[in-house]
Amino acid sequence: MHTRRTHRRSRTAAVLLVSAASAVAAALLVSSCSAGSASGSATAADAALTALPRATPKALAPYYGQKLSWRSCGAPEFQCATLRAPLDYGDPGRGEVRLAVARKKATGPGERLGSLLVNPGGPGGSAVDFLQSYAGIGYPAKVRARYDMVAVDPRGVARSEPVKCLDGREMDRYTQTDVTPDDTRETDALVTSYRKYAEGCGAQSPRLLRHVSTVESARDMDLLRQVLGDRKLNYVGASYGTFLGATYAGLFPERTGRLVLDGAMDPALPARRLNLDQTAGFETAFRAFAKDCVTRPDCPLGGRGTSVDRVGRNLKAFFGTLDTRPVAASDADGRRLTESLATTGVIAAMYDESAWEQLREALTSAMREKDGAGLLTLSDSYYERQPDGEYSNLMFANTAVNCLDLPPAFDTPEEVREALPQFEKASPVFGEGFAWSALNCAYWPVAATGEPHRIAAEGAAPIVVVGTTRDPATPYRWAQSLSRQLTTARLLTYDGDGHTAYGRGSACIDRAIDTYLLRGTPPKDGKRCS
Repeated sequence: MHTRRTHRRSRTAAVLLVSAASAVAAALLVSSCSAGSASGSATAADAALTALPRATPKALAPYYGQKLSWRSCGAPEFQCATLRAPLDYGDPGRGEVRLAVARKKATGPGERLGSLLVNPGGPGGSAVDFLQSYAGIGYPAKVRARYDMVAVDPRGVARSEPVKCLDGREMDRYTQTDVTPDDTRETDALVTSYRKYAEGCGAQSPRLLRHVSTVESARDMDLLRQVLGDRKLNYVGASYGTFLGATYAGLFPERTGRLVLDGAMDPALPARRLNLDQTAGFETAFRAFAKDCVTRPDCPLGGRGTSVDRVGRNLKAFFGTLDTRPVAASDADGRRLTESLATTGVIAAMYDESAWEQLREALTSAMREKDGAGLLTLSDSYYERQPDGEYSNLMFANTAVNCLDLPPAFDTPEEVREALPQFEKASPVFGEGFAWSALNCAYWPVAATGEPHRIAAEGAAPIVVVGTTRDPATPYRWAQSLSRQLTTARLLTYDGDGHTAYGRGSACIDRAIDTYLLRGTPPKDGKRCS
């Protein structure tokens, strides 16, 4: 079972965003909204996110006044600490959560510009891991010389009191569940799987589930800004991290410094529309892959001259075969490659065109040699399944945040069936599975607290919004929409493939963002790079 998400782990790892299991996030907690009800309306919201008062409430003073105790951790030059935040900002006396923070101090030369907070997306991606494995060592040296590189795992994620739901064996069964049900029996099995997953989360993380929203994590970021001694927040967020950053700007526009939102999400859309747009985004990415594949001698889906539509039908037919006859996989702990796992493996490779060769090899092995190990490897990387059969908490946090941020895309299987033609039109290859996967939040044990909202962030400093024209996970239209909402936005476009743009090979993109981070000079609105 794939679970759509927006997540960037590193420049080279597949930046995975999948899942329909939880309507890709967006949504806020403020004022009323005119769209995005549980019916999953496709209409964008008219309501806007309201900024919080500038004065810090007295009840939060102990949190804003805390001191971090830094210690060595991970690789050399990295330090870690624990940030305390209220469990419930509406009632700070109800308890607190402890958030994992990491930093790598500015190396010089040059004047220190403050802290640069980074977030890789998800929701559910570990920002601390991202900092230590990539941003703290892979961001341009001139940026790392001037900024303390900082990350905080959002509440419920990784080291920050992680949400827990299922053990490894239970998660294996969950990911193998058929998300293209052919009859009532298979539909009931899918619903049962969603219910068991939700019940597991509710039983193991009852305290946190009501308090892992994007709004709350954005408020945690403001706590961290103050504790670090920064007057304004400087930030680079990728994928879902753009929603987190935009939410911060909407809540605290006067405290917003240099913000880069790369692979932007549109917070004004309800869950069903987000899922539908993302379905079309993966179809766009797949067609780019298919067009490239048929020019290669090792393409298992067709030879030179094969149409893109035919490539899609060939892949869909292969998925259909796996639906009834899963393929064995060497070195896979006895697991077999099911239709659901194979689909997830293909989706995983759509995040980065550098994975296309690996995908061709994996498909060839599965289709011609009847060995599903390659596609299982891609699927496991997407779900962050470990060699010992356990899973990271990424998917649990992903669902928890998404289901709290927005009302469900669908409430019943009947609603999914009615919407199937729309999803299959958006993607003949992936549409059916994505539609059924979007039913997940209907059974969540906690009601959504957020709704779709526009974010204007009036009074904020210039914000750079980055969109990639053939991005599968965060379609380019979302970047266009967010840049129109944010009053100070500058839209920077990468004409290319893959998910997100910064640090992925475009000198033009990297130069524009580096100049903004180092000098405060944003690119001209509408600038395009390739």
